[in-house]
Amino acid sequence: MRDAHAPAEPREILRHVFGYDAFRDPQEAIVDHLVAGGDALVLMPTGGGKSLCYQIPALVRPGVGVVVSPLIALMHDQVAALRQAGVRAAALNSTLELEEVREIEASLRAGRLDLLYVAPERLLGERTLALLDEVRIALFAIDEAHCVSQWGHDFRPEYLQLAVLGERWPGVPRVALTATADEPTRREIAERLGLGDARRFVSGFDRPNIRYRVVAKRSAREQLRAFLDADHRGDAGIVYCLSRRKVEETAAWLRQQGFDALPYHAGMSAEERNLHQDAFLREEGVVIVATIAFGMGIDKPNVRFVAHLDLPKSVEAYYQETGRAGRDGLPADAWMAYGLQDVITLRQMVEGSDADDARKRLEMRKLDAMLGYCELTGCRRQTLLRYFGENPTEPCGNCDNCLEPPQVWDATEAARKALSCVWRTGQRFGAGHVIDVLMGKDSERVRGLGHDRLSTFAIGADVDVATWRSVFRQLVARGFLAVDVEGYGTLRLTEESRPVLRGEVAMSLRRDAIRGPARARSRAAPADDGMRSGPLWEALREHRRGLAASQGVPPYVIFHDATLAQMAAQCPTTLAAFADLPGVGDKKLERYGESFLAVIREHAAD
Repeated sequence: MRDAHAPAEPREILRHVFGYDAFRDPQEAIVDHLVAGGDALVLMPTGGGKSLCYQIPALVRPGVGVVVSPLIALMHDQVAALRQAGVRAAALNSTLELEEVREIEASLRAGRLDLLYVAPERLLGERTLALLDEVRIALFAIDEAHCVSQWGHDFRPEYLQLAVLGERWPGVPRVALTATADEPTRREIAERLGLGDARRFVSGFDRPNIRYRVVAKRSAREQLRAFLDADHRGDAGIVYCLSRRKVEETAAWLRQQGFDALPYHAGMSAEERNLHQDAFLREEGVVIVATIAFGMGIDKPNVRFVAHLDLPKSVEAYYQETGRAGRDGLPADAWMAYGLQDVITLRQMVEGSDADDARKRLEMRKLDAMLGYCELTGCRRQTLLRYFGENPTEPCGNCDNCLEPPQVWDATEAARKALSCVWRTGQRFGAGHVIDVLMGKDSERVRGLGHDRLSTFAIGADVDVATWRSVFRQLVARGFLAVDVEGYGTLRLTEESRPVLRGEVAMSLRRDAIRGPARARSRAAPADDGMRSGPLWEALREHRRGLAASQGVPPYVIFHDATLAQMAAQCPTTLAAFADLPGVGDKKLERYGESFLAVIREHAAD
C-alpha cells in the first residue's frame, strides 16, 4: 500500500488517496499552478471540487497546508474525511481542550501534519502566527473568500485582515476560493486579500443536476408538503425561512407531518444549534428548517433538496443556498414559493435599513434581479448563468419553465384597473384592501371608507382573487408600484406607472399555474437510473451508517451516496473491482473493501 505522505505527482494522489482517475476541468490547472508556487483566485460552483484544488498541492509541496475556514462544522467534516483517506489533518478551533491544542501544536512542529484547518480569528492571534513562524508552510488556502466582501451576504470582518498572510510569508502561495462572486466581488476579494496579481480560475457556474422551480405562494406549507411528498420523503434537505418564528413554526409543522425536521436560527443557544447541525450531518433524512444563519460551509454531499419559503435577498444568496443541494452530482431540487408579501417585506427591509444610500441602491438592484428571476418566463438556468457572466445558448430542459412553459396573457386592462384603484383609494392601502375594492366586496371596511362609491369599485369582479394577487405582485416586482417603509405594505404609484395608466403601453404578465411535480429531466442532468433504491442500496446504507456511528463521523465521510450507488449498480466481487469505484482510495480500500464486498455478496446470494 502506497504511503500517502511520500512525495508524489498530483494524479497519483488523486487516484491513490482520493480514489478518482481524472481531474475535473479546471482542477488540474489550478493544482499545477499552486504546486509551482503561484497565487490563485478560484471561483467554482459548490460541489465542483474546490477542496481538492488546495488539498492535493498541500500534499505535493513540502510543509503543511493551512486552510482558513469560517465554520467549525466544516473544519470537523473536512478533517474527518481527510483522515478517512489517510491524510494527516487537524483543526484548531474554540471547541478544543488545552491538551488537544498542545497535541496539535506539537504535531505541527514535528512535521506530522499535512493540513491544518483554522478559523480566521484564531489564525490572526499572535500565538498562532508565532507558531506558524516555526514551521514550513506549503500554502495558504482561504475558503469561502466572498466573506471578505462588505457588500456581500456573508461578510466576516476578520477576513479583512487576511492580507497579512502575503505580507508575513511572501514566498508561500495563497489561493482564495469561493462558489459565489460576481465580477465586482471578485475584484474586491483580490484587492482586500492582496491577490491583485493572482491568476484567476473561473469555471462554469452551471449545476446541471439541480432542477430549479418557483411557484406562486398560495398555502406555502401545504405546497411544501406536496413537493416533499412527491419526491423527497426520507431525504435530507434544507428549508429556508426569513424569520426565526417562521423557522420554529415550520419545523414543528413538518414534524407533525411525519418529517424528521429540526429548527436552526441565531436565536437558539449555541449548544442547541450545534446539536441540530450535528444531527443533520450525521443522520440520514433530517430536514433542517433555518434562517440564512445556517449553511455556509456545510459539506454534506447528499442534500437532495433546498426549499425557500421566503424570497432570498439576492441572486447570489439564492445561488449559494440552492448550491448546497446535490454536491455529490446526483439529481437534486431547488424549490421556492414566493408571493407579494415577500416582495413587500424585502423592499421594506432595504428601504428602512440604516445603510447609506449607495448600499440601499445596490441592495435594491440585487433584489430587483431576484424578482426578475422569479417572474421570468424563459429558462431559469440561462438567467442564473448570465447573471454570473456566462452566456448559455440553449435552454436547460431541467427547470420548471423548460419542462412546463408558463402561459402569458394580455394584462394591459387589468394592470390599468389595478393602478387606477390604488390611485382612487388614496395610495394609503395594501394590496388586500385594493383587491376587495376591485372585486366589489361588500364589507364594513369598504363601506366605512366610502370606497364602495369609487369608480373603480367592482370593476374587477370578473377576475378571481388569486389572479389579482398575481397582478399586484408582478406590478410591484416590475417597479410600477412601490411599497412604503412604515411596515403597513401600503402601495403607491411610481413614475413608471404613468404610461400604463394612460394606455400607452401594452402589458403581458405570466399566468400563475398550479403545477404538479416536474419529473422529466434534461439529458444534461445526471440520471438516477434507480441505483438509489432497492434492498442492496438500503443494506449498503445501513452498513455505512453502522461504520460511521462506531467512529463518530457523518456517514458520507465513509463513502458518498454516489459511490454507494455505483456499488449497487456494478456489484463488484473482488477488491480489485472495488478499487475501481469512484471515491475509493487506497486507505478506504484497506479499511472498508472486504466489509462492503461481504454485503454485496450476501445480497447476490439472496
